[in-house]
Amino acid sequence: MSEILPANRARLAVVLRATNDVVSIETAAQALDLDRNAAAKLMSRWAGQGWMRRIGQGLYVPVPIDLATSDQIVSDPWVLVPSLFGESYIGGWTAAHHWDLTEQLFNETMIFAIRRIDEQRVTAQGVTFLAHHIAPKRFFGVKPVWRGTTRVNLSDPARTLIDMLALPQTGGGIDHVADCLSAFRKLRNADLELLIAYAEKFGNGAIFKRLGFLAEAQLQDEKLAAACRTRLTKGYTKLDPGLDCSHLVTAWNLWVPARWKERLA
Repeated sequence: MSEILPANRARLAVVLRATNDVVSIETAAQALDLDRNAAAKLMSRWAGQGWMRRIGQGLYVPVPIDLATSDQIVSDPWVLVPSLFGESYIGGWTAAHHWDLTEQLFNETMIFAIRRIDEQRVTAQGVTFLAHHIAPKRFFGVKPVWRGTTRVNLSDPARTLIDMLALPQTGGGIDHVADCLSAFRKLRNADLELLIAYAEKFGNGAIFKRLGFLAEAQLQDEKLAAACRTRLTKGYTKLDPGLDCSHLVTAWNLWVPARWKERLA
């Protein structure tokens, strides 16, 4: 028995050297020259011994000895994103906080992923990820950031706002999105032309309706409002689908809550 333990530890070391923070069955199989079934059994055995912890289908993280009884092994949950969601990026309210567009913290980490998401809410290592599907053609405006040895994609400030304008719930609701937009304009490197360019590339007319309305009602920025007005599309939409929007602002083809319409008076 004394010979088996060092041998298994040595094999584990080989696997860990071949990966970053998250170990997949495929990585283990390749590192140890095993077929997938044998690698899966080995990873499961290591998990049973407390050396690894399963965080998703075919995905594990190594367990430091001093954290073996802890529910959360990975100190930085961002490192889990590429393994859990594939081609994806962190955005919405999570990116807004990263870029100092808000001081508000949300419990869930907001993810946008290219692959179809079966479960929108995914919990791993005690952290909840809220995932949204994004079409491949809309995968732009992201920056790579390094978290330890793991490269993670993050939406840049302008793209963060575009996603929140397209889906206000990803920004914590339109009131919070409006506050983030105000904070964006105060950034030293704020680029409103890039914001317009991203909105055009995204190809969702609701973005210009919401952005133009907020530019006029919240920011009193006529230049930004005019840029949105020239790109206004037909049809009506809600300022925030999650709110009771009973008042129509015909200038923006937008249904808004009463308290927001009053700001245009």
